[in-house]
Amino acid sequence: MVRGAAGVDVVVIGAGQAGLSGAYHLARAGVGYVVLDHAPRPGGAWQFRWPSLTYGKVHGMHSLPGMELTGADPGRPSSAVIGEYFAAYEERFGLRVRRPVNVTAVRDGGSDGRLRVETSAGTWSARALINATGTWDRPFWPRYAGQETFRGRQLHTANYPGPQEFAGARVLVVGGGTSAVQHLLEIAEVAAGTTWVTRRPPVFRDGSFGEAEGRAAVALVDERVRQGLPPQSVVSVTGLPLNEAVRAGLASGVLDRRPMFDRITPTGAAWADGRQVEADVILWATGFRAAIDHLAPLHLREPGGGIRVEGTRAVRDERIHLVGYGPSASTIGANRAGGAAVREIRRLLERGAAGAGGTDGVHGADRTDARRPDPVPSVRPA
Repeated sequence: MVRGAAGVDVVVIGAGQAGLSGAYHLARAGVGYVVLDHAPRPGGAWQFRWPSLTYGKVHGMHSLPGMELTGADPGRPSSAVIGEYFAAYEERFGLRVRRPVNVTAVRDGGSDGRLRVETSAGTWSARALINATGTWDRPFWPRYAGQETFRGRQLHTANYPGPQEFAGARVLVVGGGTSAVQHLLEIAEVAAGTTWVTRRPPVFRDGSFGEAEGRAAVALVDERVRQGLPPQSVVSVTGLPLNEAVRAGLASGVLDRRPMFDRITPTGAAWADGRQVEADVILWATGFRAAIDHLAPLHLREPGGGIRVEGTRAVRDERIHLVGYGPSASTIGANRAGGAAVREIRRLLERGAAGAGGTDGVHGADRTDARRPDPVPSVRPA
């Protein structure tokens, strides 16, 4: 046991979809655990989404294991709907998440084979760890020549306030993903003008996207993770869904994409062929990176820059499981990954690879309510 640390079998970092799924399966298995979440309230990254992203616009929200999300008003902000759902889920299964707690570092605890999890609320000693920190805390900001000279406003999807703040402005949106398309479609209704630029031509997906297509897309992301490369999002290999709103945007010219500019000017952007565009705002819808810097002391990264993972297990350290990372970075993927991680962790604990660990009085075998989820009532967010 690490001196001065609270002992527990498993530490779960993050209380979004992946973290709550992992906690649910740990509770059912009777494994002692604690969930540490840096957010101020339930809802994972969803609580930080912009108000105009209503629940009806959410692409593919899958219910957590054991409790369906039903009856949600599609016109309400997704941050409110999913935040309330996560809060009800935590209460239903007794997943008393500790928040706000910032995890600063995870280290090897020494000769006893345990992990030392250092946080703003003290230190935990654990036999295994489920990392479910997602990507929201690491927005990716590309760098271009002249960027520091731009006299307008620059912001990222991570702090996008909704379309109302862009009324009358000329807005340059950078990025080829779903968020960029959503931003453009609603900003165009109030802005003086919009320009869309991407590094590669966007690919729009027409028709159904079934189970076979989903498996193929996940396999492409999984292969990168197996090679130790930084993961791509599943959406990046599926294309953009060609729904009614997107069709209207293409027809109106709002989604008329331009290739990536070469430099940023004080008043906009410029291309090598002499073309220029004036802008008051540059909105970087350029995605996110995995928030895993706290794992750096364990030296898990491969030369390619990512953490090599088999299933959910870090190849360099079998005590570490990453859920919501790479191929499991979707709501249904996170659910499955949570269960898979717990099955492997149970085998690790049963082998006695790290010795017996205390439960610090939390979420252990006495949590019979959490281990018996049936019958399961549906939840209808107010």
